[in-house]
Amino acid sequence: MRFNFLQIIRLLGLLILFNGCFMATCIPFSIYYEESSWRPILTSAIICIITGLIIWFTFKASEDAELKKRDGYLIVTFGWLAMSLTGSLPYVFSGAIPHYADAFFETISGYTTTGASILTDIESLPKGILFWRSLTQWIGGMGIIVLAVAILPFLGIGGMQLFVAEAPGISPDKLRPRIRETAIRLWMIYLILTSTELVLLLLGGMSFYDAINHSLTTMATGGFSTKNASIAHFSNPFIHYVIIIFMFLAGTNFTLTYFGLHGNLKKIWRNEEFRFYFIFTLIFGVIIALAIKGYTTEGFESSFRGSLFTVVSIVSTTGYVTIDYTGLKPLITVVFFMLMFIGASSGSTAGGVKVIRHVILVKNSLLELQRLLHPNAVLPVRINNRAVTKDITFNVLAFMIIYFMIFALGSVIMSLIGVDFVTALGSVATSVGNIGPGIGSVGPVNNFAHIPYLGKWFLSFLMLLGRLELFTVLILFTPYFWRKF
Repeated sequence: MRFNFLQIIRLLGLLILFNGCFMATCIPFSIYYEESSWRPILTSAIICIITGLIIWFTFKASEDAELKKRDGYLIVTFGWLAMSLTGSLPYVFSGAIPHYADAFFETISGYTTTGASILTDIESLPKGILFWRSLTQWIGGMGIIVLAVAILPFLGIGGMQLFVAEAPGISPDKLRPRIRETAIRLWMIYLILTSTELVLLLLGGMSFYDAINHSLTTMATGGFSTKNASIAHFSNPFIHYVIIIFMFLAGTNFTLTYFGLHGNLKKIWRNEEFRFYFIFTLIFGVIIALAIKGYTTEGFESSFRGSLFTVVSIVSTTGYVTIDYTGLKPLITVVFFMLMFIGASSGSTAGGVKVIRHVILVKNSLLELQRLLHPNAVLPVRINNRAVTKDITFNVLAFMIIYFMIFALGSVIMSLIGVDFVTALGSVATSVGNIGPGIGSVGPVNNFAHIPYLGKWFLSFLMLLGRLELFTVLILFTPYFWRKF
């Protein structure tokens, strides 16, 4: 099996072209606010568009060339890298982030919807640059690969392998038999929810600029804000509750959202992953609210709102901040740190481990106890009253083992780079989980500016690893991936 390198390079050019087109949408904000940042943004957009067009028309594959599964892994991994490398140009050219390592870190944090930032004064940046920062998260949330899949059939290119590689969870959900129709419907849901949140935030008193930025980064579960204090800047409880709801929706399987928009609410509640996600979030929101209320003068509503907001923000891997959970009791900080390893639903824009994997792991562990007593009994793991195949169970076990091995090894590497141990734990957990704030000196009221450049490059790799759910990237480092057969 040989790689279709011409087609791979050609599609990377298409993604760079998309990148340039999205950059151009930031120019009106710079012009409206009378900023000079439109020039570096326009320059960056032109570079990306011309580069993309040159690659697209230069590298032409044969008409019978077909994308294989291995091609998909290469396109998705290097596609994310290509977008991050070119997407950092507006930061560098504008001088907003002059050092390229910092600019790349901020950019890949955006595309992977991690939300970790090196910016110490966000509000001082030009509006056009901040909009690009938010837009990178919105693009990465649903995945520009899924957007590409929607139009690839028009270009005579199949897109299933890209979709599988870009959404490598338990199983890629298809709303329609054709993968292009699935991608289009996913993006329509994404647009509808983003627009709805925009309107509600405007009703809550946000300016249009702040509302559109926070709508983009909420639905992407990204967490980039236009304010130094994040959502804590806005004191209106209505705004907090709107963002809580849409963070939760963004962390819900978009297939279930599709059913909900079509009035099939029973199908949503019958889904085990959703029930666990909903109940788990609510219970922890109440428990932590009671713990916070025990030593603050705030009323229960305020404590509950702050607690629920933070729980949803971490579990959905959004990373918005209204309270500094590292400044509370050590036990509460530990609880929030543990929540970083939960993740939201599969098939959502959230990062992390994902709830369904925890459900399968727990059910399989409990069944092992029964199998000890009844070794000849057939006791399959069941999700939504359907038996889960052993292949999926083994995949979940392998994912969990590799995930925590990466966390442990990554923490050691960050410590060797020169970061204190608590910060090493927090930075690795939040990077591979695509969450944003961590613990230690990268907590909710801090950022990643002080991390050594080597550490930033390493954390950037972990962000990509987490965004593509480990296997898509790690398989490229195996010898049998490159072996001809």
